[in-house]
Amino acid sequence: MKKCYNIFMKNRREQTVVKTSIISILANLVLVGFKATVGFMSNSIAIITDAVNNLSDALSSVVTIIGTKLAGKAPDRDHPFGHGRIEYVTSLVVSAIILYAGITALIESIKKIINPETPDYNIATIIILIAGIAIKFALGLFVKNTGKKVRSDSLVASGIDAFNDGLLSISVLASTIIYMLWQIDLEAYVGILVSLYIIKTGIDLIKESVDNILGTRVESSLTKKIKKEITKEKDIQGAFDLVLHDFGPDKYLGSVHIEVPDTLTVADIDKISRHLTKTIAQKYGVILHTIGVYSINTNDKSISKIQQDIKTIVFSHQGVLEMHGFYLDEEDKTISFDIIIDFAVKNREELYQHIYDEVQTKYQNYAIHITLDVDVSD
Repeated sequence: MKKCYNIFMKNRREQTVVKTSIISILANLVLVGFKATVGFMSNSIAIITDAVNNLSDALSSVVTIIGTKLAGKAPDRDHPFGHGRIEYVTSLVVSAIILYAGITALIESIKKIINPETPDYNIATIIILIAGIAIKFALGLFVKNTGKKVRSDSLVASGIDAFNDGLLSISVLASTIIYMLWQIDLEAYVGILVSLYIIKTGIDLIKESVDNILGTRVESSLTKKIKKEITKEKDIQGAFDLVLHDFGPDKYLGSVHIEVPDTLTVADIDKISRHLTKTIAQKYGVILHTIGVYSINTNDKSISKIQQDIKTIVFSHQGVLEMHGFYLDEEDKTISFDIIIDFAVKNREELYQHIYDEVQTKYQNYAIHITLDVDVSD
């Protein structure tokens, strides 16, 4: 039943993204037609540049549809985790289209400054520009809000871009009115302003797309909720090292370590793990494929004093974010724990060695095992 529900939601999301993108394409093509016609008739590079911007938005929506369709393909032997990351690749293509459009528009605007031509505006020009601004604002809000509902980064980015396009079109409208009233020709310079904005948008989206492909830190709100949910479970005293691998929008595969008393049996831990996996999948759509275990000393209360002393040593060093997974094995004479050192520390290995040497010096009768963990989630 759960599987059927997930498939339904997946198909519904895909349909929503495609439908919204088609609406965006049609709206932008209408704007391209009107603005290009007015731009060429009035000999205005600023309006033509604005039309080019709308055309790049339409092409972006086409690529978004293609990416969404490809990302929805079922997993196969070569891609067992599905094809969700294709959306990030298509986002990169969209970014490249926007960047190219901006560079092309910039070149044309510079040409207009070098070889100026007198524009010929009229009331129809003003009306079309105002209508275009209204359509862009409405389209931007609609696409952005829809993108947030279905958690589509591509739609949210398109919505923000459309809204900002409306703001830029206001500058084109302003330059047109200024020329009609005072014969001051600013349209080539406004064309450069619009072009630079398009280029900046393209560069920002390229960076975002590359970050998604490389892998970025998961939202703090999500990881904190998952850890909080895990620690609600009886006998779990801490959740650490939560790693979530992103395989496309809303597709996370993860692992986590839990701290439990050393009195639990394997059967107890197995029961806890199965329940956690089911709960986290149902509430957050995250599949915890691995749940590791840190054992907590419960039989010897004197160990708490040693643990506290070691904590004092560890946190006396600036840059240490966390210490967890402490366990002292009196039979093997070993002390084990993990530490997390801030990425801002220039030489994390050197700091690690200092901590290790201090702990080993104080507890020479024990073999010290310290794992340097990575700060992967909040």
